[in-house]
Amino acid sequence: MVLGTAACSPPEKESESASSSAATATSAADLGGLDALIAEAKKEGQLNVIALPPNWANYGEIIKAFGAKYGLKVNSAQPDGSSQDEINAATQLKGQDTAPDVFDLGGAVATANVAMFAPYKVATFDEIPAGLKNADGAWVNDYGGYMSIGYDSSKVPAPTSVDDLLKPEYKGKVALNGDPTQAGAAFGGVQMVSVAKGGSPEDVKPGVDFFGQLKKAGNFLPVDPTPATIASGQTPVVFDWDYLNTAGATKVTTWKTFVPSNAVLGSYYVQAINKDAPHPAAARLWQEFLYSDEGQNLWLKGGARPVRADAMQKAGTIDATAFGALPKVEGTPVIPTEAQNTKAKEYLAANWAKAVG
Repeated sequence: MVLGTAACSPPEKESESASSSAATATSAADLGGLDALIAEAKKEGQLNVIALPPNWANYGEIIKAFGAKYGLKVNSAQPDGSSQDEINAATQLKGQDTAPDVFDLGGAVATANVAMFAPYKVATFDEIPAGLKNADGAWVNDYGGYMSIGYDSSKVPAPTSVDDLLKPEYKGKVALNGDPTQAGAAFGGVQMVSVAKGGSPEDVKPGVDFFGQLKKAGNFLPVDPTPATIASGQTPVVFDWDYLNTAGATKVTTWKTFVPSNAVLGSYYVQAINKDAPHPAAARLWQEFLYSDEGQNLWLKGGARPVRADAMQKAGTIDATAFGALPKVEGTPVIPTEAQNTKAKEYLAANWAKAVG
């Protein structure tokens, strides 16, 4: 999908000045407060987002709620794109009105592209744990979950471990959500398997080797899973985040989600503003919305764990029903660091295609 181009007359000097100020604003206070930011965003009239599937972490409802609340048109490009696709689009469309204003990225891709981000601190910035944000707000973790194995219990036996997927019963049935050298969900899948096989988030050789074995066994299915492939039965076993696999049960009642107790790999996605955003005020207002109680609870409604969950629990502002419905996990969570993701990405870049491609 190609982003729509704004059909409007040339902006007045006052609007140009406001846009310039928004492009360098590191907080709403720099523009005179949230009301002033809202006013500038309304002058811009629109926001460009990219690679946000409507069924992913409830983004369909989030986009509608944001647009309705502020009267802005939200242009959503490449909803099924990968994290790397977002960066590629920003590079290719730089200087154009159709370039992405904001990013939603896997950790590894975000780490490699920090120079493209504009530092910005939302009003709730202090409530976000220090380890889950860049100190100056260049990037901030937004929502997360645990890597899991989703499966249609009417088509395959329930797996009790990663190794079960090598059995004949899973021939041609196991899918990974994307290419791990480009997509955050697939990257997390390889890390999770690595942990289960005695490796670590940075030592992903065991995971790469496993997927190589899965392919040799004829069990690996080179199809990117979607709600449609799950509903049709084309991808009866899927490595994906628990909130995405859990969503599969809304359309396939026999769909189950399994998180191996010996590989509880957690990860947050990263939110950032394109430093060359064509709509800089709308981009910053989007961040304010996402990190507000309203935005965080909308992610939670989609089964994702919002980054401000602890603070919202203490304040009594979290959606308790949705929070209580999150998949239960057993075992000690492992949260990869930036450094671990960087090492893992380097290994994948050099070895994934040889093992699985």
